[in-house]
Amino acid sequence: MSIAVYPGSFDPITLGHLNIIRRTASVFDKVYVCVMINSEKSPLFTHEERVEFIERTVVRYKNVIVESSDDLLVKYMEQRKAKVIIKGLRAVSDFDREFQTALINRKLDPGIETLFMPSSEKYTYISSSAVKEMTRYGADLKTFVPHEIIDDVIKKVECEGMMFK
Repeated sequence: MSIAVYPGSFDPITLGHLNIIRRTASVFDKVYVCVMINSEKSPLFTHEERVEFIERTVVRYKNVIVESSDDLLVKYMEQRKAKVIIKGLRAVSDFDREFQTALINRKLDPGIETLFMPSSEKYTYISSSAVKEMTRYGADLKTFVPHEIIDDVIKKVECEGMMFK
């Protein structure tokens, strides 16, 4: 059985993330989408909220399992018997950072491979940070985040007092 892990902060999940999940699910028998801790980011949404958002948007993919972990990625993968990390790439700048991380992961566990999946062209400009910023200004989110979570994203930004009037 081929098992892949698509790790990320997903704060919140975007249509770009969902595109990578859909494409990965068509290649692997089982895909774990794992909400991870990124010490360089201050998330807007809790781990539980992010997991729930992803679960709502991937319900149609029967081979996708959504979890969260505060373990080192290679340890999480070992527990799931996964050997492939999926990383979506929007631009060359993503590759620079992700390539270095892939080398570290391979050093920690030589049996792990990282597959880089280029973003579909129509999603190359979408990031979770951009989604949060657009939400603050009241932009229409239909072409940025899954419709299942649009209201939740808006509500959270409003509740946090981050909306610009």
